[in-house]
Amino acid sequence: MNSNNDPNYAPLRDVAQSPEATARYLADVQRVLLDIGKNLETLAHETRVHLRDTHVEGDRWYHARLRAMPVEKALGNVLKNLNNLTEGLEKSAYKRRAHDEAVVNTAKGRKEKEIERQRKKNPPSLQAAPNPPQQGGQNQNPGYSGGPTSIYDLGRESA
Repeated sequence: MNSNNDPNYAPLRDVAQSPEATARYLADVQRVLLDIGKNLETLAHETRVHLRDTHVEGDRWYHARLRAMPVEKALGNVLKNLNNLTEGLEKSAYKRRAHDEAVVNTAKGRKEKEIERQRKKNPPSLQAAPNPPQQGGQNQNPGYSGGPTSIYDLGRESA
């Protein structure tokens, strides 16, 4: 029962607990902000056109432009901040997902480290290889023929 009377009720708690829900919520907020941004861009353009066309008697050609610049700059700053905000929302969604992946990887990494520590603490006992029987006082190894060891030695052996 989610209501405002419940002291444990938090409206975004479910969203915060799931990276997918967080991404959906942030995408919805970003979509709304981008729509607002389009309207603000249109407003900034129309304001610029109107303010630069507003001339007072005795103005030189640049006076209307100079009077319009502070307003244009303020609207430009709003648009810049809005773009930074939407980029930040997108970045937050990625970081939220990366956090959950890091939590899972941390648990796995700790298990692996513990296994490695146990292995180092109690190394498996190595058994010595059995000695092959010796024939005629010579230890013959079938993998060693005493011949050339590289292709460069072939010319010396065959000559």
